[in-house]
Amino acid sequence: MHDKSTEPKKHSKRGFASMDPEQQRAISREGGRAAHQQGVAHKFTSEEARAAGRKGGIAVSRNREHMAAIGRKGGTNRGKKKNAMASTSNPVESNGQL
Repeated sequence: MHDKSTEPKKHSKRGFASMDPEQQRAISREGGRAAHQQGVAHKFTSEEARAAGRKGGIAVSRNREHMAAIGRKGGTNRGKKKNAMASTSNPVESNGQL
């Protein structure tokens, strides 16, 4: 009996997903150029872009764990910058000498 987890997986050599990433990008670029030449490519208006951004922001903000992690990271980075600026802005005070 063979254990499937130790056997190498066989992948198809066919299809877009099996191509190397650079080849995929080249094909995608050609598709984008063709769409623009034909006039069927979608161009967002500022209102559409604003609505899409708002919709994405709402979806992301529903994940409270993710938002908390972002806030912690931002607070940590801000503290690092504040400490770095304080130590370089006034070297006399940072040494404890006035």
